Amino acid sequence: MEHIKLYEIIDAVKGTFGYKADIDISQISSDTRTIAEGSVFVCLKGERFDGHDFAAAAMEKGAAACITERPVEGAKCIIVDNTLKALGDIARYYRKKFTDLRLVGVTGSVGKTSTKEMISLVLSQKFNTLKTQGSLNNEIGLPHTLFGIMGDTQAAVIEMGMSHSGEISRLSSIALPNVCVITNIGTAHIGNLGSQENILKAKMEILDGADYYAPLIVCADDKFLAGAPKRPDRPKFTYSLSDKRADVYASDIERDENGSSFTINHGDEKIRTRVNVAGSHNILNALCAYTVGSYYEIEPQKMADAIAQFRTDGVRQNRVEKNGITFVLDCFNASPEAMKASLEVFGDSKASGRKIAVLADMLELGKQSRNYHKSVGEKFAQTGADMLVCYGEDAAQYAAGAVKKGFGEAKCHCFTDEKELEDFLKSEIKTGDLVLFKGSHGMKLDKVYKDCFECFE
Repeated sequence: MEHIKLYEIIDAVKGTFGYKADIDISQISSDTRTIAEGSVFVCLKGERFDGHDFAAAAMEKGAAACITERPVEGAKCIIVDNTLKALGDIARYYRKKFTDLRLVGVTGSVGKTSTKEMISLVLSQKFNTLKTQGSLNNEIGLPHTLFGIMGDTQAAVIEMGMSHSGEISRLSSIALPNVCVITNIGTAHIGNLGSQENILKAKMEILDGADYYAPLIVCADDKFLAGAPKRPDRPKFTYSLSDKRADVYASDIERDENGSSFTINHGDEKIRTRVNVAGSHNILNALCAYTVGSYYEIEPQKMADAIAQFRTDGVRQNRVEKNGITFVLDCFNASPEAMKASLEVFGDSKASGRKIAVLADMLELGKQSRNYHKSVGEKFAQTGADMLVCYGEDAAQYAAGAVKKGFGEAKCHCFTDEKELEDFLKSEIKTGDLVLFKGSHGMKLDKVYKDCFECFE
């Protein structure tokens, strides 16, 4: 973070402060473990913690002031109505200092993080680029990402997540994007929002804080986004797996279990590239990144080379070989769309032994949750797999859907107890097997994998 004055922060949050304010501030923190001299500590509150309890400790570690909602003994307090809002207000103020920054906002039901990573790789071919780390895409993580902007930062790729309406609007109004990307409109969080039409409205909030002429970049293959309303004078660019009417589209796709090679078409440009991660959804992510890069006039070959550098992290389609067993860990998110995309890749994969899918609950799907789980089970039945292992309260519906489409009931195993699941997997999985772990992050399948198999050599 570049230094700013304490009085600038007080003005940004419209707070009250009874001490000297002409002080250089070099860090905004909401975690006392990161406090250094010249910090401002923001006392956030959660269900199980209250940052106000640590304000005095932050001062002892060198904080110049604390942002609080009430006076705290032992702390110099900038008092505000809401500390979470204040964190966003500071981030917005700080971001506005960088008038030449190219900031790309990314949202969507699935694929946000992978798309963000690909866009960052592409923009880095021309610009010094900041990106959201991991999935720190909420009202705490996004401001802290913006504080990473420095004087030599030329571009930023900022991921925006949500589970309720209004959240993307607040994030966009903090980040102030120059380009807006929406990857797709799925059913993630439909239990909170009620319908995909409402999810579309919530995702379109990304325009609320955007430049007046900021382009909107969307997937033409998504029926909701293809018809998404926009201002007549706002540019809209589209990308597609095959639709030649899109601004950017793919052709000559060659798939294998390790990825896809394909040609990117953009006007008169035709450039061959490869994504080293399997699945059509990753081709779409690459096309999106290319569309953003083209807007910023990056050389096509450099973009193609950057896309080929993309790799997944430890919980997204990560292949691990242990003791002759291939594990595919895809445990970060689990909407019906993400589950079906992962199963498509699983179905195309080869194994010397059996193909086993360990599928956990998809969360926050509301009243239709059982039907969504059943539809994923129907997709599973098309994969040619040998065994289905279900984990969670609604996961038995995966088995119901699979059996409905002809998968053998005896090859389905359902668990609601983590220990029983782990005992079964340890006894059942053998050398040569290909094992997919897929489910909502809250189901902690990554922990199940570690408990069962991390000790394998």
